[in-house]
Amino acid sequence: MPQLRLALNQIDSTVGALAENAEAILRWTRHSAEQGAHVIAFPEMALTGYPVEDLALRSSFVDASRTALRDLARRLAGEGFGAIPVIVGYLDRSETAQPRYGQPAGAPRNAAAVLHGGEVALVFAKHHLPNYGVFDEFRYFVPGDTLPVVRVHGVDVALAICEDLWQDGGRVPATRSAGAGLLLSINASPYERDKDDTRLELVRKRAQEAGCTTAYLAMIGGQDELVFDGDSIVVDKDGEVIARAPQFAEGCVVLDLELPAAAADPVTGVVDDGLRIDRLILSEEPLPAYPAELTGGYADRLDDDEEIYSALVVGLRAYVAKNGFRSVLIGLSGGIDSALVAAIACDALGAQNVYGVSMPSKYSSEHSRGDAAELARRTGLNFRTVPIGPMFDTYMASLELTGLAEENLQSRLRGTLLMSVSNQEGHIVLAPGNKSELAVGYSTLYGDSVGAYGPIKDVYKTTVFRLAEWRNRAAAQRGQTPPIPENSITKPPSAELRPDQVDTDSLPDYPVLDAVLERYVDRDQGADSIVAAGFDAELVTRILRMTDTAEYKRRQYPPGTKISAKGFGKDRRLPITNRWRETGEAPE
Repeated sequence: MPQLRLALNQIDSTVGALAENAEAILRWTRHSAEQGAHVIAFPEMALTGYPVEDLALRSSFVDASRTALRDLARRLAGEGFGAIPVIVGYLDRSETAQPRYGQPAGAPRNAAAVLHGGEVALVFAKHHLPNYGVFDEFRYFVPGDTLPVVRVHGVDVALAICEDLWQDGGRVPATRSAGAGLLLSINASPYERDKDDTRLELVRKRAQEAGCTTAYLAMIGGQDELVFDGDSIVVDKDGEVIARAPQFAEGCVVLDLELPAAAADPVTGVVDDGLRIDRLILSEEPLPAYPAELTGGYADRLDDDEEIYSALVVGLRAYVAKNGFRSVLIGLSGGIDSALVAAIACDALGAQNVYGVSMPSKYSSEHSRGDAAELARRTGLNFRTVPIGPMFDTYMASLELTGLAEENLQSRLRGTLLMSVSNQEGHIVLAPGNKSELAVGYSTLYGDSVGAYGPIKDVYKTTVFRLAEWRNRAAAQRGQTPPIPENSITKPPSAELRPDQVDTDSLPDYPVLDAVLERYVDRDQGADSIVAAGFDAELVTRILRMTDTAEYKRRQYPPGTKISAKGFGKDRRLPITNRWRETGEAPE
């Protein structure tokens, strides 16, 4: 059987950084060529970054993407790589689409190209366009209608883009009809908990349907709320794993494949789903036999907690670096949320770039003050204490606030203090709120919700505790000092805005709260379904009421790393003005 050495470059791109992304593609192509690769591939929209959102509707950006692609093709040939086909994702436009209602202006396409001989030798666009969760690709793109097949050293390689594998039909059965020996899909599939298992089963299934070896190349890095976890996979036609790349790590998987020879009389014309086969013949003759030395390897999978924690680290690091910041500022209360955020920030940016401020009031316990200082000692982050008592007393003398207004004043003073230090010193503020609090509105607008980024915005409180315990365990196993004080993990959670306050004064126990929220928020189950699952009807009504009435608060919270199937933001879009209640009761 013919042989082919495939290079899958699992790289990180930045949206809009065309020159920077092109340099990365050139650098990794050079590395792949040094490994003897015969086909070199890069992720979906690697040249433009992903997702580009409304930039796709800007003709100037589409033009810049097309120009950058042509320049890249010439540079690759100029460096001596012109004989190697390089597959690159980019933003294009359809030259044939007619303007009409319901189609994005300018007919943009989520496209990829085969660069060869200094030219753009073949272009194609994503056929299946996702329009769920964080994806709005019907808004941005027109679909492709071809099955691209490239003949390289006597092997027919069919090409696809991300959703072309996630949906049934289209390019997968068309690949079988075309008789291709390899299906190569380039992807920018965002991370979600447990998605690596789903992804593996998907690739196995599609390989069996396509009847050929299938390579799934993934992106790495972060873009706003999204994290890309890599985990590129190659399986044979029976679905057996040949190679698997690491999670959350940039790199190149190079492997030798034995693949069926291309047919002497290949299938042409229109096949499944009306796709027209678009063939590019680069080299008919198989390579002389060579020792198949490169297997690509199989990277160990991360366990669930390490996987989530890694996603949070990568998401924060990408947001800070790609937006031109260098340091972050955190209000350290001594509690579990700010402690976990601080640990994530130290791992993402280095402790020298993390600044913590303890802002005690008269209600702050001695152990909380001590826990904040102990966290700083353990991690090595920059630390200071600024009591808010004098500011609080001045406000109280003028306003004579009581109850909730008095409690929220303390939080808002802390938020103002943090933003003032941010303005003065140039750090961005990290908001420490978790998904449980955001769901039920247990936060203060312009107080603990201030900030540029919320690292644990999509993490339920029960998972916050679990991640803190995992991080400490991981440190101990490496012979390091666990970063989070044990007292921050074991003490009852409290905002400490009044004497002897604990979270359970206002909220159900977190395990119960999170179980209900997971069903209501993440799975869109109604009140009846949740009660039928065994939860108390009165408690469900209370939790759902709090969740529904907190929508206006969530809209004003900063972006944060998405780790679930439905995070607050683009995943879950509900009207603020909304009189529908799952519980059947009238809004208050």
